[in-house]
Amino acid sequence: MDKFDPFEVRIQFLALLKRLNASQQSIQKVVGFAVKYFPPCGEDLWDCIVEECQKGSINSRINILYFLDSLCETCLLVKSHSSSLGSDRGNNQYVDFVNRDIGKIVECVVPAGREGLPNLTSTKQILESWRSKRVVDPQTVDDVLLVLGNRTPPPASQEASATAAPAPHHKSSHSSLSRTEVFKRIEEDRERHKRLRERRWVQPISHRAPGQMNMLAFLPLAGETDDDVSAVDVEFENDWETTSDWNEDDDEAAADESELCFPAEGEGPMDLS
Repeated sequence: MDKFDPFEVRIQFLALLKRLNASQQSIQKVVGFAVKYFPPCGEDLWDCIVEECQKGSINSRINILYFLDSLCETCLLVKSHSSSLGSDRGNNQYVDFVNRDIGKIVECVVPAGREGLPNLTSTKQILESWRSKRVVDPQTVDDVLLVLGNRTPPPASQEASATAAPAPHHKSSHSSLSRTEVFKRIEEDRERHKRLRERRWVQPISHRAPGQMNMLAFLPLAGETDDDVSAVDVEFENDWETTSDWNEDDDEAAADESELCFPAEGEGPMDLS
């Protein structure tokens, strides 16, 4: 695009969104376009995302949510890189929009009723990932998950069939999917879940400039913001929440370790071989 034209940018972006699928190649192509044109027309492109999320099929909506997952990750990387170079582009870009409109987006991806059930489990997984990585404010994610908690996810074997069946109170053309589209959805779900499993173990990165020391803090420092939370802080909190309370098994294990390290009088030293 030799000459910048906001209308042309919008048209091209909408075309990319309509062709979006579960493959990383497709997602990264749209992510690159959105990041490239954020400075001149980021708000307009975000409106396109929300619009397509409202109008698209139930399958395309979950694709958009996974696209937003990659988009947020890329925006934070751009912010980290810009900050290290002293650039004034060190802002959250589309992450701020996601924080602002997350409720609206999730309501579109997982509409009330049977129609939204196929997207329920995947949506919860992405929200929990955003919460653990501090992409979105944890309290905001908790509020959205609370709303979704009242909906029952379908069994894995019925997920695709639920997508294929039309919702009783919707007569739109995307409520019923053909057999081909159902199998396409199954393949895309496999691709999405594979990607999510690959990323699940990755701890969030710190967005501080290089050279600044990241130290573990059991309590936040005075004046520290959410952006200043280091990866090791988040890892500590995750372990703290998932570790069980101290019990008798822990007492026995500690006693055994103590005997090995500090043998009683007359006993030989611990075998370190």
